[in-house]
Amino acid sequence: MSNSGGSSSPGLSSVDNALRILVLLSARPSLRVADAAAELGIARSTAHRLLATLKKHEFAAQDKGNAAYRIGPALTKIGLVANERLDVRRAAAPMLEELRRRTGETVSLSVLEGQSVRFVECLEGTRAVRVGDRTGLVLPAGATAGGKALLAALPEDDLDSRFLAEDLPVLTAGTPPTRERLRAELEVVRRDGYAVNLEESEQGICAVAAAVRDPAGAPLGAIALVVPSSRFDRATAERWAPALIEAARTVEDALTRA
Repeated sequence: MSNSGGSSSPGLSSVDNALRILVLLSARPSLRVADAAAELGIARSTAHRLLATLKKHEFAAQDKGNAAYRIGPALTKIGLVANERLDVRRAAAPMLEELRRRTGETVSLSVLEGQSVRFVECLEGTRAVRVGDRTGLVLPAGATAGGKALLAALPEDDLDSRFLAEDLPVLTAGTPPTRERLRAELEVVRRDGYAVNLEESEQGICAVAAAVRDPAGAPLGAIALVVPSSRFDRATAERWAPALIEAARTVEDALTRA
């Protein structure tokens, strides 16, 4: 693997080389400083500095015996999360299709990312007026049904670490503006087993969602029915909540059997 060279800035070159070292770490059981320097065409001092930085942030670990480097716990965690999300998407796909068929509405699967949720799968409804594809969209978790379903499944200390400030991002008049208000809503979600979004992330869009959990109870993703506000109210949420909860349990069973 030769050095890419070019006219990129030193900062960009460092990032490029660090990423290339990560690729090397993932491809072999161990990596010495001299080998990294030779593969990338950089000085040993530079390779040592990059590996030390990766070790500091737990992307690399160092063997005490021979001073070689190997994959660190941060990379392992990223791989586990990626596989976990892939498994959830695969397991949820049949249920998302079934919910769309039964309701004619848009359905989605979202996952937690810190204080936010990312929509990782979305099937548009079949009705003329429908909510569009939201795949890839990132929104504050407290402003979405899926996000609240996921947050409600977290232990208190995890919630505390995610929401250090009292004030929360406000997207509409319906968004929970404070941590205290969000916690009160999460209590309702825990009681009911599902979460509701009444135009809290965007005017004209409502949703109802249920969380998919692992065997220990940790949230893996949330399945949501996303509906234009013109045909959604609390009664709609109550009517479809059992189907969403059932879908989430079915996905959990599928993941357990996988």
